[in-house]
Amino acid sequence: MPYNIRIVSTYPPRRCGIGTFSRDLAGALSHFTGEVGHIRVAAIDNGRLPYNIPVDLVIDQYIPESWEDCTKNIIARAGESIIPTIVLLQHEYGLDPDGQGHDAQGTNFVEMAKAFAENGMTTFAYLHTVLDEPDEHQKMVLQSLAQYCQALIVTTESAIQILESKTYGIDHNKLKHIDHGIRMQHPSQYDRLAVKKELGLDGFFLVLTLGLLSPDKGIQYGIRGYGRFLDESCSAEQKKRIVYLIAGECHPEFVKGDGGQSYRQFQDTLKKSLEDAKVRSCTVTDLKGLDFRNYDVVFLDAFLDDSFLLKLYGAANVMLLPYLNMQQISSGILADTMGSGRAAIATKFRYALELILSNKTCPAGVVIGRHARGILVDSRDDSVDQIAEALDYLVFDEARRLRMEKQAHERGYQMRWQNTAWALLQHIDFVREEKEIVTGRGAKFTREKPSRFQKQS
Repeated sequence: MPYNIRIVSTYPPRRCGIGTFSRDLAGALSHFTGEVGHIRVAAIDNGRLPYNIPVDLVIDQYIPESWEDCTKNIIARAGESIIPTIVLLQHEYGLDPDGQGHDAQGTNFVEMAKAFAENGMTTFAYLHTVLDEPDEHQKMVLQSLAQYCQALIVTTESAIQILESKTYGIDHNKLKHIDHGIRMQHPSQYDRLAVKKELGLDGFFLVLTLGLLSPDKGIQYGIRGYGRFLDESCSAEQKKRIVYLIAGECHPEFVKGDGGQSYRQFQDTLKKSLEDAKVRSCTVTDLKGLDFRNYDVVFLDAFLDDSFLLKLYGAANVMLLPYLNMQQISSGILADTMGSGRAAIATKFRYALELILSNKTCPAGVVIGRHARGILVDSRDDSVDQIAEALDYLVFDEARRLRMEKQAHERGYQMRWQNTAWALLQHIDFVREEKEIVTGRGAKFTREKPSRFQKQS
């Protein structure tokens, strides 16, 4: 029997990485028509945005009654169908405010999971943040989700180790690792030379940072590292044929937060980094007609739709991810970098350690991945010289860079969204079968005499 799928998450047009993840997961699941009935989304909203199918319910993020009403609606709709409903909660602390509107202090996801459990529904929670050192509230939320959900799903193996450690003490049988999906089906989907010619980058070596910008992305250190590389390694003529493109607008919620003060401080930080790096820069909203020879760093301040985003992946020679949050257990940008067969320079955040170094012990300094899928560097000020060194390695050794691209694509190929969706459906089957297993009718024995083989509790 197929399943109906109910996803609770942010969702486009809200600009949020988790929303993009949910959209791509829903799209991949929809291909399995024999296993999936209909897919519907309860969208977590904070701006009265317009939604289309598969969104059929909308939660006002900051109104507790809206969460409660949505929960009742999901239960009622599931009860009207003869097909079982599987709920996929996309948990992120920042999407879960308390009743007074304090961000990351709520238990809305927990209350949902509890209600679904009381009504016999199968529920899974994707965890998009798992902290090494959680506070009491953060720990309680994940422990409670483990109690009420059939499984907690994470995109990194290391997150499982954290969750089953003494910190959380969650039963290993409740935990499941499923790869983050990737969008690029094959690097040849976008021919690098053709895309570069289309974008006006013909003959350029392209270093690229993608995604919604915020202070945690570490752009200021990427700029300084890139400037140091130009100064130390490139001749005047070579500088004219290499560019660092930072593509993506600032996260809308970051721009609006605290009256824009943090956003203005961030812009000042970027300005100082550009001055310190002594690079020529510009900010544009469109690349058409831009003469890249006049700039070392280009900011493309625009929302990137999927088609254009994939073109940028295709055009890139090196992806730079100088992120500051070392606890980050998921990154769609790094996943898509692998899928695109592109070499990454990334700081040592959890997801990068797993994809690039296979969770091996990581020493300080520049580290080339065990399978040469990318290069790892330390974060913040320590990253500046290391980014320059990593760029030197990749720019001037084409054979090694191309070999790294091949290794990255080999790992990315395993992470196609169809594979991720199928792994999820298989785990749903496994969990539901376990729930329905009936104890066999073999003879039962109770101990009537002590034995030396008896284990002491």
